[in-house]
Amino acid sequence: MKLRAITLLTVALVLAAACGGPSGSTTSPSASGGPSASAGPAAGAITGNITLWHAYGTGGSEEQALNQLITKIRTDNPTAKITVLQVPFDQVFNKFQTEAAAGGGPDLFTAPNDELGNEVRANLLMALDSKLSGKLSSVAQLGVDGLKVDGKLYGVPMLFKAVALYYNKDKVPTPPKSTDELMTMLKAGKTLVQNENAYHMFGWSTAFGGSLMDTNGKCVADQGGWADAFTYNLGLKAAGAKFETDGGRADTSFRAGQVDMIINGPWVLGDYKKDLGAKLGVSPIPAGPKGKAGPLTGVDGWYINQSAKNVDGAIALALALTNADSQKVYADVAGDVPVRTDVTVSDPLVKAFSDASATGFARPQSVEFGNYWTPFGDAVTKIIEGKSTPQAGISEACAAMNKANKK
Repeated sequence: MKLRAITLLTVALVLAAACGGPSGSTTSPSASGGPSASAGPAAGAITGNITLWHAYGTGGSEEQALNQLITKIRTDNPTAKITVLQVPFDQVFNKFQTEAAAGGGPDLFTAPNDELGNEVRANLLMALDSKLSGKLSSVAQLGVDGLKVDGKLYGVPMLFKAVALYYNKDKVPTPPKSTDELMTMLKAGKTLVQNENAYHMFGWSTAFGGSLMDTNGKCVADQGGWADAFTYNLGLKAAGAKFETDGGRADTSFRAGQVDMIINGPWVLGDYKKDLGAKLGVSPIPAGPKGKAGPLTGVDGWYINQSAKNVDGAIALALALTNADSQKVYADVAGDVPVRTDVTVSDPLVKAFSDASATGFARPQSVEFGNYWTPFGDAVTKIIEGKSTPQAGISEACAAMNKANKK
């Protein structure tokens, strides 16, 4: 818990700076051996053929933000031929890993740091420390550290992401601040939909005092907190909460006003705004009996393929897509939280996501954490669908994770 407290303090300080909070010096990347020196987006020229992949939803606000930026960059850099390919999110990691391993794939792609450690260990991404030296001094240290594996930098940081509670103000004038308040609301007839998976539901564990791993990477979720969190969620289900394995269906039910609340991330903020307008509210996931909820705080970045045909052009494009002006576009159009400390966020909904990220659990890039997803994803399904008790499901998942990690 001591390590977690240090992590949360670090996250809170850097996000407060990015969102116009108390001023003060933010540790520069040079302080911990990362890229250093002067501010500014500069890199080499954006020239030649550059292939870019992204996994933003077709027609969604993040794709709109990217398209707006690419249009300007093409105008400003007429000698560059930038080819953009949208890959469905549930396919992007596998597609990149398969093609890059065979010497193909894009010059660069953007995604959360979900698979960063695995891709680095597979030698699919280029280390960028020397290439980015002097170019990331306005990036929060957490953003830089989030794209490091074993002390080396493997991406150009862009955005912080963590889930929070969206609510319809017409139906929920004041959002629940505690798990007890949320339960009372549901029993009184308010409605909630949750995405039934190991990512969206992670944050409940810390609200009930749970820890996933100890300092040696051994799973300890079966020692308390996690089962309590799922027992609570089963109570929410009994009170009327819906759990969806289809994220699109969950989104539609909230956007159409069929449910009052949903837990989701900033990547859908721009889309939700279009449907709900001033009725849309955002608040951190309610705190539990043992403290604040701790959703996974990830860092989106731009990654350079080890097999890139135009390395310098790809890096220059990545820097242009992450400079202060570009991150302001992502914040204004898509509602994303910038990693730069020189971008001030004025939208209260984006600020709410900044607060959610500040209480989050920084996503580890360890081999051990990579073995979390499958067993705990299975546990979520079994528990929520009544095929396992919370304690049995978590114990089974933890044992499987430790077996995979030889712990």
